[in-house]
Amino acid sequence: MTQPQTNSPSSARTALVTGASGGIGEALARELAARGIHVILVARTGSRLQALARELEAAHGVRAFPVPLDLALPDAGEWLEREVGELGLTVDFLVNNAGFASYGEFITLDPGQTRDMIQVNVATLTDLTRRFLPGMVARGRGRVLNVASTAAFMPGPLMAVYYATKAYVLSLSEALNEEVRGSGVNVTALCPGPVETGFQARARLEESRLLQGREIPGPGEVAREGIDAMLRGQAVRVVGRANQLLALTPRFLPRALVPGLVRRAQDRAR
Repeated sequence: MTQPQTNSPSSARTALVTGASGGIGEALARELAARGIHVILVARTGSRLQALARELEAAHGVRAFPVPLDLALPDAGEWLEREVGELGLTVDFLVNNAGFASYGEFITLDPGQTRDMIQVNVATLTDLTRRFLPGMVARGRGRVLNVASTAAFMPGPLMAVYYATKAYVLSLSEALNEEVRGSGVNVTALCPGPVETGFQARARLEESRLLQGREIPGPGEVAREGIDAMLRGQAVRVVGRANQLLALTPRFLPRALVPGLVRRAQDRAR
């Protein structure tokens, strides 16, 4: 693990990014480093984190700290808080990006995987926010960026638990942002739609109508919009005009129609 040098970055701005080994998380870490912000990189894949840390340090002159950790473990938040303290770092920006989805009818999905999804997407995100947000408020400065999704705005048959976890992330973020109003701290929910990453492959979404023939943005574009929104203190950022319209659509339809429409969009193309 990279150790602090004598010119400790604890006096400079530091961001903790979960799920930083690929996809949106890696892009967020790159965007932060490019803006001169030191980064604590958290994910399960230690070798990838170490390579990314070396690359960011060489390219941007920041410090990068790889911390391999399985965020599905119930004590992940406690362990990570202790690790950050031992490194002598202060978290100025908490970026809760780690998350995953499963595709299929709820009763057919592996219970253990569903439990891990709730742990990573909801429980660990909440725990990390509770651990690092109070320090930000006490210092009178800081930002939390929680990666939600356009899935947060509607129920999602065939990805029921994932959609529900993202609704939680959006609701929590908006509520906390109001609670810390005027403190110098803001909480932002970033809501991308489908993004060109390995996320779809893990969730087995490639064959769904939702993605068939659709051009989707890369993680770099999402990361830039997310970091800009976080630094502005924007409460919610939905990425892309089409996704902004999609997020509004459930408000103008009878609620009973929405689950069926979402299911048809997510069903496998024949």
